[in-house]
Amino acid sequence: MLSRDTWKEIFETIQKNKLRTFLTGFTVALGIFIFVTLFGMGNGLNNTFAKFFGDDATNVFFVFPGRTTIPYKGYKANRRIEFENKDLTDIEDKFSMLLEYISPRITRNALVTYNDESDNYSTRAVGPAHQFAEKTILMKGRYINENDIKGKTKYAVIGRLVEQDLFKGEESIGKFIDLGGSVFKVIGVFQDDGGDNEERNIYIPFTTRQLIEKNTDKIDQIILAFRPEIGYAGAMAFEGKLDAFLRDKKFISPEDPNGIFIRNVADNLKQNQQFAAVLQIIISGIAFAVIISGIIGISNIMVFVVKERTKEIGIRKALGATPRKVTNSILFESIFITTISGFVGMIIGVVVLGQIGGKTLEDDYFITNPYIASGTAVFATILLIVCGTIAGYIPARRAAKIKPIVALRDE
Repeated sequence: MLSRDTWKEIFETIQKNKLRTFLTGFTVALGIFIFVTLFGMGNGLNNTFAKFFGDDATNVFFVFPGRTTIPYKGYKANRRIEFENKDLTDIEDKFSMLLEYISPRITRNALVTYNDESDNYSTRAVGPAHQFAEKTILMKGRYINENDIKGKTKYAVIGRLVEQDLFKGEESIGKFIDLGGSVFKVIGVFQDDGGDNEERNIYIPFTTRQLIEKNTDKIDQIILAFRPEIGYAGAMAFEGKLDAFLRDKKFISPEDPNGIFIRNVADNLKQNQQFAAVLQIIISGIAFAVIISGIIGISNIMVFVVKERTKEIGIRKALGATPRKVTNSILFESIFITTISGFVGMIIGVVVLGQIGGKTLEDDYFITNPYIASGTAVFATILLIVCGTIAGYIPARRAAKIKPIVALRDE
C-alpha cells in the first residue's frame, strides 16, 4: 500500500503538470473508448444476423418456381414453372426419410374489414406445418389444422397487429371478418419475433384459397424442413437431390439458373455466421491495434516525462533516493493516471453503446443492440494499464540509472 507521502507527491506532481497528465489520460481513455465501441459494434452485427434468422426455423428450404431461360426436352424457353398440390405429395413420398414437414404457401394482398374498420393486409394460405417454419407463436385460439385443409374451411388466424387495428381492444376470437369479399371466422391470434410486418399477416387454409380462386390446385411456393439429425452436410446433399428431382419433374434443364430457386436457410445461416465471425475478428484486430497505439502513446509520453523530470531525479538521487524508489515514484503516478483514465474511457464507451443502440442504427447500419461484455471491457482496460506500465518502465528505469551529477547538469 502506498504511503500518505507517496500519494501527496503523486497529486502534487499531477497538479504541477496538468498538460502532461491530460495527454496521458486522454491517450488511455481514447484507446479504451474506441476498443469498447468497435467491439460492441461487432457484437451488434452478430445480433443482426441472429435476429434475421432467429424468427424462422433454420432447417428449412424455401422453394420458388421461376421462368425457364433454356429450351429443354421439347419445351421452349421463357416457360413459367408452376407448383401444384401433387408436388407436395410427390416430395413427401420421394424424401420421406429426410423430411420433417412440408407446407405450401400462397400469398395474396386483400382488403380486410370488420364493422367500420378496414385495411389492406397480406394473407398467406398455408398448411398446418407452416406454423413451425415461421415459429408462429399463438397468443390465443388455435392454428390451421388438417381438418381445415380437408374441409376447406373459411377460418383465419390473424396477427397481433391485425387484431389491434381492426378490433380496437374487442375480443376477436369467434368474430367474422370480410377478407377480399369472402367472410372468414377468426380462430386464432398470433405474434411473431419477425416484427411488425409479420404480425400484420393473416393465415388461412391453402385449400380454401384455391377454392376461392376457381378451385385451382396451384401454389406459389413450397416450404419444407429436413430432419435436424442429418446435419449441415446432409442438408446440402438433400438440397441437391430436391433440386434435381423438381427439375426432372418440371422438365427444367440442369443448366438453367432461373427455372427453379431453392433458398437453404441452413446454408445462408452458416455463410452469414462465418462472415460475422470474420468481421468480428477484423474489428477485434482493429480494436487491439488501437490499444497497442495507446500503449505506444503512453511509452512516448513517459519518455517525455522522464526527460522533463531529469533534474528532479538528480536531486532526489543526490539526497539518497535509490534507483528503485525513483522508478516506483514515476510508475505509481503513471499507473494512477492510466487506471482512472482507462476506466473512465471504458464507462463512457459502454454508455455510448447503450445510447446509440436503437431503431435508426439497426435500419441504417444493420447493427442491433450493440454491447460488450463487462468482463471483456474490464480485461481490455486492465491489459492496457499493465502493458502501458511495462512500456513506461523502460524509460523510467533508464532515468533511475542516471548519475546525479549528470542529471543536475541537464538542460
